[in-house]
Amino acid sequence: MSGPVYVIGHRNPDTDAICSAIGYASFLRESKQIDARPACCGEISVRTAWVLKQAGLEPPKLLLDVRPTAASIARRQVVTATPEATLLEVNRRMLEKDFRSIPVVDDEGRLVGMPSLAEMAELLMPPKPGEDNLHRQVRTSLANVVHALDGEKAGEAESSRQVEELILVVAASSEATTRARATQFDPRKVILLVGDRPEIHRLALDMGVRCLVITGGFEMTQEMEAEAKRKRVAIVLTNHDSASSAQLIRFSRPIADALRPGLISFRESTPLVEVLPMAQQSHQPLFPVIDDDSGLLMGVFSKSDLIDVPRVKLVLVDHNEFAQAVGGADEAEILEVIDHHRLSGNLRTKEPIRFINEPVGSTSTIVALMYRMRAMTPDRAVALCLSAGLISDTLNLTSPTTTNTDRDILGWLCGIAGIDSEQFVKDFFAAGSMLKELAPAAAIESDRKEFTENGWRISISQIEELGLGEFWKREEALEAALKAVCEARKLHFACLMVTDITEHNSVLLTVGDERLTGAIDYPKKARHLFHMPGVVSRKKQLFPYLGRLMSKLAAPVA
Repeated sequence: MSGPVYVIGHRNPDTDAICSAIGYASFLRESKQIDARPACCGEISVRTAWVLKQAGLEPPKLLLDVRPTAASIARRQVVTATPEATLLEVNRRMLEKDFRSIPVVDDEGRLVGMPSLAEMAELLMPPKPGEDNLHRQVRTSLANVVHALDGEKAGEAESSRQVEELILVVAASSEATTRARATQFDPRKVILLVGDRPEIHRLALDMGVRCLVITGGFEMTQEMEAEAKRKRVAIVLTNHDSASSAQLIRFSRPIADALRPGLISFRESTPLVEVLPMAQQSHQPLFPVIDDDSGLLMGVFSKSDLIDVPRVKLVLVDHNEFAQAVGGADEAEILEVIDHHRLSGNLRTKEPIRFINEPVGSTSTIVALMYRMRAMTPDRAVALCLSAGLISDTLNLTSPTTTNTDRDILGWLCGIAGIDSEQFVKDFFAAGSMLKELAPAAAIESDRKEFTENGWRISISQIEELGLGEFWKREEALEAALKAVCEARKLHFACLMVTDITEHNSVLLTVGDERLTGAIDYPKKARHLFHMPGVVSRKKQLFPYLGRLMSKLAAPVA
């Protein structure tokens, strides 16, 4: 199985979502020898951070969106060229690699263009009739000429990298004809190309041309070479014949001349659903991918890379619907689902998968059971995490979701982790108050789930506290934050259940459709606040209760 497998819980992850992901990733690595990695799709709570510190583990990788992007198909080993590279160099690289285009980048690695073979060929096409002199023009540097000709410098043939507008004159005719042609132009712009013809060598020196190219492996006399040095006439000696040399000089112009506007490139985070139509409608052979942060070229892809796009491999834990899953999960490859909640939503897969859903108090319980079924023992860090996930989701085995299996598993895990369960429970719940440590909006998001039921779109947040003192201080701010969630997420109803784990009671703060709020028959403490004695479980108590109320009410108008 290529690529990592990410084991990930629901959005706004609680301790069970984080710890079961850590535990199951470890189980997969040990039992199946695959590259399984824990991940999360939301901020880790204060209490979960405390658990990870006790276990000596790093937080899972943060994944907020797993949709395939331009980066997921980009080829990272990219052959590039600089703007100063010659057409000849670039063409040779393209032929060597069988490429139809090569990105051109500056010294920092920023994309400046990507010429195709067709665009390069345009620079070498003959001029229109009556524009013969244009065909003689060559935009190049002396250094490029020497390099293109595999030449040897003589006289004052300095390796100037300055690009100049030069005129190429080939001495293929008599001395008189060559003189007539060459003297039409500024001599300091003339490249005179000739073989073993001393009279033309003399002509070049008399004129003071910019450069004299002697082809065929021939040389000039020492006296003429000395004179060329005095007159600052650059001399280039090459073994190529005159016809080949003329072509190579034309190929020596910088690739920057072939760059054209309108190049299509993509940021690495661009979703493939946005890439596909643009790439498919373009005649561009290659598409650059740009790093989001640095702006540098990070890779390229072609249309063929869009045929079989690699998908991120996921194992979902502690949830079983796309509405609660990491963004883009519906475009990922779901391999397994491990959960203890009701079946709901629109989770679909292309192939059969392992789907385990057990009516126990936590997903951490299921992961621990899988260890025991395989006669495996988790290491201390994993056992500690699974203990915390189980304790958190069952409120230390007091929630109505608790089963005998949870009780049995917790004892087994605590023994492996070497922890005193009573003291660990006290330390865990005292590790941090969400209401005290976080802003109201963040506290509500710390463990929030959305549900769709009978046409209603609702949100239920839950916070466990040692007493309700912090809630009373922030009641109004929390109500305002709930209203903001309702508006931003276009929900019909949102509520916050704050559970007092010392008294095993909760208060429920509500906003949204007044019909649902009005149907709640728990003792009312204020217009939108209810006392819920004995209610501590969102899954087993609060959501089923609200579900029954919604089933009796007409669905809100969308």
